Amino acid sequence: LFIVEPADGWPDVDREFYVVQSEFYTTGQFGEPGLQPFDLDRALAEDPGYVVFNGRAGSLVGDNAMQARVGESVRIFFGNGGPNLTSSFHVIGEIFDTVYDEAGTATTHNVQTTSVPPGGATIVEFTTRVPATYIL
Repeated sequence: LFIVEPADGWPDVDREFYVVQSEFYTTGQFGEPGLQPFDLDRALAEDPGYVVFNGRAGSLVGDNAMQARVGESVRIFFGNGGPNLTSSFHVIGEIFDTVYDEAGTATTHNVQTTSVPPGGATIVEFTTRVPATYIL
């Protein structure tokens, strides 16, 4: 995920996070330990064994969970590494105050879910309004 900031920078927020979704097409079963070879048939069928954030299963839970306090503004730079699946990006329990479609300069507001194609990206901003565990 490459970010090119506007010449004047981004508006200030309290928290920024970078998240990339990707898919792995392996010959092994889900959770099977060890190196898993690439499975071309699964890739052609668009049937990934794993759809993960930041390169591994469970990467944004526990000690690695994104943290924000009530009332803080949050910006997420979200990319979809693909190669096949479109991401319907949404934070359960939130409405995005601002979405930079395709990570460009045009914005939309009050969006619940935004579509991110393989190889695409988006930038979303929201303010946490209630204490909760928000799930991507």
